[in-house]
Amino acid sequence: MSTPLRLGTRGSKLAMAQSGHVAEALTAATGRPVELVEVVTAGDRSAAPVHRLGVGVFVSALRDALAARTIDFAVHSYKDLPTAAAPGLHIAAVPPRQDPRDALVARDGRTLTELPPGAVVGTGALRRMAQLHALGMQLEVTPIRGNVDTRLARVLGPEADLDAVVLARAGLARLGRTDVVTETLDPMLMLPAPAQGALAVECRVDDPDLVELLAVLDHAPSRAAVVAERALLATLEAGCSAPVAAYAELAEGDAGEEIYLRGAVISPDGTRDLRLSRTGTPADAAEIGKALAAELLDLGADSILGQAGPTGPGTQQFGSTE
Repeated sequence: MSTPLRLGTRGSKLAMAQSGHVAEALTAATGRPVELVEVVTAGDRSAAPVHRLGVGVFVSALRDALAARTIDFAVHSYKDLPTAAAPGLHIAAVPPRQDPRDALVARDGRTLTELPPGAVVGTGALRRMAQLHALGMQLEVTPIRGNVDTRLARVLGPEADLDAVVLARAGLARLGRTDVVTETLDPMLMLPAPAQGALAVECRVDDPDLVELLAVLDHAPSRAAVVAERALLATLEAGCSAPVAAYAELAEGDAGEEIYLRGAVISPDGTRDLRLSRTGTPADAAEIGKALAAELLDLGADSILGQAGPTGPGTQQFGSTE
């Protein structure tokens, strides 16, 4: 039997679940056994709000382990990755993306429009906070941290102190917890974070055999969507304190497959909300993202990004899927 490949992963229940799915898929496709290696990141050790933790807080320890060759490859929640490429590393695969939409979990089975004025809604993402404010529903939006179970307990547990929480539906699906979702939020109301629901399978560039082996997991439509969304993010040079959203979908058009990208930049208080869309071919995914970002900047997105706080390539960090 071949020597097991060492797959580095964060130790949270969600990270272990999604890494386990990747390991099983790789073994099923190639016959290579895979063992999970837990790597503790700075983000896992801190209780501070995600947007204050800095760039790559859930990523750098895994990349350090790759560079030190204590693991062979790693699985990240793609939206955790800074947009700047990591020297010596390669995204070998983007597996089929989970539903990228956000999900509401509310008391008494309520939907978003059924929440009364003054209802307290928790979320860890500034992007979600800004869009909730933009709805004008007079909700009290509060920042929260913790894994999925911790967040759900704040609504569904015996000591619940919130009326609702908003989470990535993908994380709930990977944990088999979609039964608690009271509403999957329409992207017209809550546009997802760039690359939400997608995974990145990363290895070293100098391991061509592994690069080739991992490529079996790559899903071209998922990769194209993520490329478009992250090109928009990179062109905006938006950081964790700037509520930026993007969602690309692939569909058959009159001239073949098309990619439809929606992007938004929202002020933290929700009073300014710029939203645009653009279409093109999957082969032009990166250019579509760059062009849409340029259009948003022409409309004044840079003033919103400046209002939101420090931005730039060194601050890109949107927080864990959890």
